[in-house]
Amino acid sequence: MARATISDPDGNAAIAAWRAVRDAGVTPARGQLATAVRYTLQLLAERAPGHAVEVRVPPFGAVQCMPGPGHTRGTPPNVIETDAQTWLALATGALAWADAGPAVRASGVRADVSAALPLFGR
Repeated sequence: MARATISDPDGNAAIAAWRAVRDAGVTPARGQLATAVRYTLQLLAERAPGHAVEVRVPPFGAVQCMPGPGHTRGTPPNVIETDAQTWLALATGALAWADAGPAVRASGVRADVSAALPLFGR
């Protein structure tokens, strides 16, 4: 069953809430964090459509994106996985792809979504 689309107002509110608590040095509420992650993954899939790369942010979500050859079964050949805080920092431009280091685990020759980031402030 597909997850419901997060509206722009709800997604932007979740991003704003995440930024506010991050700036205050407080841990965000799980629901806000989940909505912010899912919204940014949704935006990534919309702005970089395709099935060449799977981006995973456990436990909140995963999307396939980026043009190129897709896959139909099993583990995709191009996978990016990171934690929620790192993903949101990348998605909002608070962290550059090149500076993410070991917080982002990427496998496969196409496992790079830097051309589509940040999702805000472009």
